[in-house]
Amino acid sequence: MPTETTSPRTPAGSRSLEHPSRADIRLADVLHALADPMRLRIVRALAAAEGELNCADIELPVSKSTCTHHFRVLREHGVIQQLYRGTAKMNALRRADLQELFPGLIDAVLQGADLQAGRLGEE
Repeated sequence: MPTETTSPRTPAGSRSLEHPSRADIRLADVLHALADPMRLRIVRALAAAEGELNCADIELPVSKSTCTHHFRVLREHGVIQQLYRGTAKMNALRRADLQELFPGLIDAVLQGADLQAGRLGEE
């Protein structure tokens, strides 16, 4: 069942986005979300970040509408969390949720993506 996520600092009436609860995240959905190269690039950037990143902080070689689509797929499949901070949409990897549900999966995917990027010269 989707849940709306807001920050404790979010004023009443602010925009919020639907996210699946931890119990509703499914392995097939996570794998589907991670299978796309652009979405994997987003996840790698979020994993490497010290904290949240704005959508614009992650450069992708696709149109803005396509970027929005990729972020939405990641959010709706439980891979990332998105929160509005003012007018900025901030993104964070749901690492703790993914680790609890699928131990080692996200680390293995990230390690494999790093190895592939190195092998293909995509660093």
